[in-house]
Amino acid sequence: MGAMPRALGGKRWRILALLIGNGFAQAAAAIAAALSVERVFGMLEALRRPSGTELATAACVLAAAAAVTAALRGRERVDAERLGQAYTHRLRIHLFEHLTEMSARTVGQKAQGSTAMRFVGDLTVLRRWVSRGLARLVVAGTMAVGALSALAFVSPVLSTSVAVTIVAGASLSLLQGGALRSADRNARRRRSRLAGNVNEKIGAIGVVQANGAVDRETRRMTRQSRRLRDAMVRRAGRLGRLDAIAEATASVAIGAVLITGVTARVAAPTVAAAMVVVGLLSTQLRGLGRVQEYWQGARVSREAIQRFLDRPTMQRDADPLPLEAGPGRLEMEALTLDGAVTDVDAVVEPGSTVAIVGPNGAGKSSLLGLIARMVDPHSGAVRLDGQDLASASIDDVRGAIGFVAPDLPLLRGSLRRNLTYRRPDAEADEVADVAARCGLDGLISRLDDGYETRIAEGGRDLSSGERQRVLLARALLGHPLVLLLDEADANLDPATTGVVDRVLREYDGTTLIVTHRRQRLASADVVWFFDSGRLVESGPPEVLLDADGPTAHFFASAPPASSAAERTADAGR
Repeated sequence: MGAMPRALGGKRWRILALLIGNGFAQAAAAIAAALSVERVFGMLEALRRPSGTELATAACVLAAAAAVTAALRGRERVDAERLGQAYTHRLRIHLFEHLTEMSARTVGQKAQGSTAMRFVGDLTVLRRWVSRGLARLVVAGTMAVGALSALAFVSPVLSTSVAVTIVAGASLSLLQGGALRSADRNARRRRSRLAGNVNEKIGAIGVVQANGAVDRETRRMTRQSRRLRDAMVRRAGRLGRLDAIAEATASVAIGAVLITGVTARVAAPTVAAAMVVVGLLSTQLRGLGRVQEYWQGARVSREAIQRFLDRPTMQRDADPLPLEAGPGRLEMEALTLDGAVTDVDAVVEPGSTVAIVGPNGAGKSSLLGLIARMVDPHSGAVRLDGQDLASASIDDVRGAIGFVAPDLPLLRGSLRRNLTYRRPDAEADEVADVAARCGLDGLISRLDDGYETRIAEGGRDLSSGERQRVLLARALLGHPLVLLLDEADANLDPATTGVVDRVLREYDGTTLIVTHRRQRLASADVVWFFDSGRLVESGPPEVLLDADGPTAHFFASAPPASSAAERTADAGR
């Protein structure tokens, strides 16, 4: 996964071949027009008036050359875009595959806006390089080689003068590369910071407003926008130099033909023919000024994409084994995730419920992530019915474990899509049954479009209780062997808390639930107390709560209920 696909890899070389053929065809059209002009000028130089037929023939050749050139340039644009889109499509899929193989923990180490930049901004830059830079360079290069080679048969000295001018212009453009690349990096850095700030504020505009920070954030936005403006203006200055070099190259090439023709005493018809060739080449020469812009921008984007591809992915067994069906016995052996979980040895018997408690940052959520194989341990193993999950098919692991966590939100789309996200092929009766068990009947009946109602990203248009019920139903669909619940009962209204209670009573699989509610412990078979990433106490809830250990001390120092809703729910029991 670490290497980027080659721009001309796969079948894209076929499109490249078409572009090369296009360049030579444009060269042939230019030579045909030039020969026609040379013939007419030769008659004029001989003081012979061309006949009507000769003039008509010359006009037809020039018109045909112009029409062919126009058609070829139109085709060039289409083929160039095909080449660019084919490459970015391949690279986009490559990036997405790499993203899906990264752990959520690794992905979360970078801002969402930064990661999105790889898929949008950087791919756009690379597409421009391939379709407008590389493709243009190929067509212009082949056209120039073809046209100047043909011109060399007529007048080597004129062909050489034009070639030297083009090489000199290209060399001057290359000398601007370092400064342009530096300007690109600076502009990119400023744009990324501004985009990250905007992305953050869109998701947290209420925080800005509630804390009276509108003026402060506006000043910050103004500073970032001003810096981006200045960086883009400096970049435009570098691009202006490239445009000037390209324009000068085209103009100097024309002057070189005239001066060389006079000094070398080349026949006037031949000079006129060379002028036609240079005139047709000048459009391509002016466009070559942008090639350097696209190339330097692509180099910066390639570096950023390569850094993304160099980020570690979860381990994949070269020959994963199918996960054998079993009762659902979980074993953790010396399980360690640096900075989160340390040397955990524990067993969860099939069908039992384990309540995982402890202070914030104790490693409880990280432990569930390891069990669900959302992240790979640095050492140790998780076994389900004796099989190491690291050697099992990841699809089988996902099917065997249902997971509800704050970091696994609802997605934008229909309610049905969210409910069946684990099992898109689930039967309608199964979906309806799970929805009913999670208390979603009322919500579905209230919604105008029922299951097809669109849900906003993260379920923002649902209440917290409704979101939690949908998340719980999504995890239960397909009846997984193991159910992992991370704070699934936190800050819920009494009705939704009752739904969670009922689901846990009726679920006959193995359950691990992270909770801060003392009342939840009553429904657990075993309590694990975590602190600083270590399992420091384990046992039946009634034993631990009556003892003088960390579990009893933890709940003795906590308020009887964490919210008014919870107190109401507790009073009803």
